Amino acid sequence: MLHGIIWDMDGVLVDTGEEHYLSWAEALAPAGIPFSRELFRAIFGMNNQGSLEYLTGRKPEPAFVARISEQKEIRFRELMRGRARPLPGVLHWLERFRQLGYQQAIATSAPHANIAVLIDELQIRPYFEAIVSGFDMPAKPDPAVFLKAAAQLGLGPGDCVVIEDSIAGVQGARRAGMKCIAVATTNPAERLSSADLVLNSLEELDEDALKKLFA
Repeated sequence: MLHGIIWDMDGVLVDTGEEHYLSWAEALAPAGIPFSRELFRAIFGMNNQGSLEYLTGRKPEPAFVARISEQKEIRFRELMRGRARPLPGVLHWLERFRQLGYQQAIATSAPHANIAVLIDELQIRPYFEAIVSGFDMPAKPDPAVFLKAAAQLGLGPGDCVVIEDSIAGVQGARRAGMKCIAVATTNPAERLSSADLVLNSLEELDEDALKKLFA
């Protein structure tokens, strides 16, 4: 039986939290939109449309979303170049999943340009059979990006396990009908308790626990 692993990117494959926070803060300041570490944790995992709706309390004009997004993402990529490092356990499990015959996908809210920069900096592109950007899709916790990734792998939701770090991402995985492993890189473990398995890092994952999720 074929199985799939669907990876989130930011906070799961690579630690991008500080760079995202700084680039959001720089893009939002000229617009006078309040921003803080607490607000950043609330929006982490959402795409830019969903983030700006949350931060402004309304549905902003498309031109405004496009302008803020462009400023934010250009600055983010500038900050990340030469700094991207895989999070603990990532390289081991990318290789081990491939050895086990699991198909692998990325399902992230990030735009395509960000995905390209990060996976090429990490040199991990060959591990993935599918790469899906949810940038122009309904924001997590909507399950759309996970369902599209599963479809591209040719698998049903029940055959996939999602690896996430955000509250919205865990909720989206559950809404997709998928099992979820949460890593407490961005949020404390207690806030991720709706996941099937919560770890401090992927170094704590063992194969017996993984196989039980697919049972």
